[in-house]
Amino acid sequence: MLDMQTMKPMTGSAAPEAISFPAPGATLQGTLYLPASPPRAAVVLNGATAVPQGFYRAFATWLANSEGIACLTYDYRDFARSAQAHPKHSTATMADWALRDQPAARAEMRRRLPGVPLWVIGHSLGGMLMPMQEGIEDIDRMIAVASGLVHHQDHPWPYQGLARLFWFGHVPALTRLLGYLPGRIAGFGPDLPATAYWQWREWCTHPHSYFPHLGASLPQPAWHRSSATAELIALADDPVCPPVSTAKLVGVYGVEQSRFRVLDPAEKGLSKVGHLGAFARANAALWPEIIG
Repeated sequence: MLDMQTMKPMTGSAAPEAISFPAPGATLQGTLYLPASPPRAAVVLNGATAVPQGFYRAFATWLANSEGIACLTYDYRDFARSAQAHPKHSTATMADWALRDQPAARAEMRRRLPGVPLWVIGHSLGGMLMPMQEGIEDIDRMIAVASGLVHHQDHPWPYQGLARLFWFGHVPALTRLLGYLPGRIAGFGPDLPATAYWQWREWCTHPHSYFPHLGASLPQPAWHRSSATAELIALADDPVCPPVSTAKLVGVYGVEQSRFRVLDPAEKGLSKVGHLGAFARANAALWPEIIG
């Protein structure tokens, strides 16, 4: 279950500020978390697919209050607080969220906190296409958590059975029928635009993910334009994006500019973390490991 509970700001810390900012063809809604003192870094937190920004509230509050790091969370276009209409009327794609919305969030953070070291923490989709983006030259640190090139055969069983239903069973049939991904009806979560679902499905059911589209509908990866090392973090018990899928992302960032590691929840006394749990308040013991 998504951790959407509110954490009260510590004494002397600023209350989270609701903001809006432009992206190409959209206006995005976000929340800015500022520490009480001048921040030592500014984090843009790119969320996972179908995960609203409120899920990251506890983690962002911890960054600001305990680590002196500013953090911007936000919702992608046509989703959650950034939605303008029902998803059946949207043409947003995964590529739009990654290549338009994520750079827009960084531009907003640069505008608000110029001169502060810029970090990006990407969760799942939040780290998958960073090397293809414009404006990555001034990123000082890149941390991707549970991001990877996932093929449906990479999932362990029994989760693989659920993934096959999601891609080949009742979910595509419902999406064709209704004109949007009915996440709530299908038991998946929030509803999403059909255009995002079909692109997501294509990437997760092709053995080479989005590679066939590089140089055509997707730019070629060029992480060398950034001087930052990409820290690619997998969770040992993640059935959605298992470590083997995160390891594939090394080739996108480049071997010389990436560092791959696996966090084992058991080593922190945690029984289960999975795909979403790294940012849940119950698993806060992992947070110092994430930011290093």
